Amino acid sequence: MTSAAQTFAHLPACLRLGDREVRRLGYGAMRLPGPDVWGPPADPREAVRVVRRAVELGIQFIDTSWYYGPHIANPIIAEALHPYPADLLIATKLGGMRTPDKGWGPYFRPEQLREGCEHDLRELRVETLDLVHLRYLSGEMPFLESLDVLIQLRAEGKLRQIGLSNVGVAQIKAALSRTPVATVQNLYNVAGGGGFLAKATHAEVDAPEEVLDFCTAQGIAFLPFFPLAVGTYGRPHGALDAAAALHGVSTAQIALAWLLARSPVILPIPGTSSVAHLEENWAARTIRLTPEEVAGIAREARA
Repeated sequence: MTSAAQTFAHLPACLRLGDREVRRLGYGAMRLPGPDVWGPPADPREAVRVVRRAVELGIQFIDTSWYYGPHIANPIIAEALHPYPADLLIATKLGGMRTPDKGWGPYFRPEQLREGCEHDLRELRVETLDLVHLRYLSGEMPFLESLDVLIQLRAEGKLRQIGLSNVGVAQIKAALSRTPVATVQNLYNVAGGGGFLAKATHAEVDAPEEVLDFCTAQGIAFLPFFPLAVGTYGRPHGALDAAAALHGVSTAQIALAWLLARSPVILPIPGTSSVAHLEENWAARTIRLTPEEVAGIAREARA
């Protein structure tokens, strides 16, 4: 019989997304634009270096969108990497937009989803998008009607795989009745004793644990965005800090290692505009937490 310690010591290094397999830590491009995810970066050359270094390290999954900037992150990725390595999977998302006050708004109607798809195709310089998430931000359009737009875009050859974002279990089940779902991207992290940050933007978002457990049971890859909510929330991070001291690493690295240990379907996508921070995040893959450490951090997070 496999012991718990052996289970945690042999966590899968890779994850299958439909017909593709990627290493189980990616890169989120949200930090490539300037402050507030708005406008160009202060150092465009550094932004290009970050993306190139991600691939050099072995990262095979990049998450982006045309509305990061807006229209900033995608062109940086294309400048850095096009033509893309054969083993790189670039995921985008549709359904959102940036508002003039630097806020976030829905862009969920069929014509808006199609327009966003064309933005991603053009800016990334590809004919087909690898993976597109339908990001639910509003009830203006019925969820399944918007999903049908992505299904049609797939039939037209403009995308290969469909993912969902900011959804609950009921929506995932409804989507599965129409199409395979490669990934779910929801807000999920350990907030260092402040509890899991689960900001639902609509009533249909369940507790993050419920969505993760459903995805684990179904074998659907789960991409936690904002995975590093440590250092700014709630009381001191007792279990995280203790594990960081014992392993000789940063608290943020323990937060990533905890996510990787939480479920074999988790694919964290931490973002950064710094090469040094990128390398630190990538090194978190080598940290092997004990079952007791994983359970202790989870208990503290729920407190």
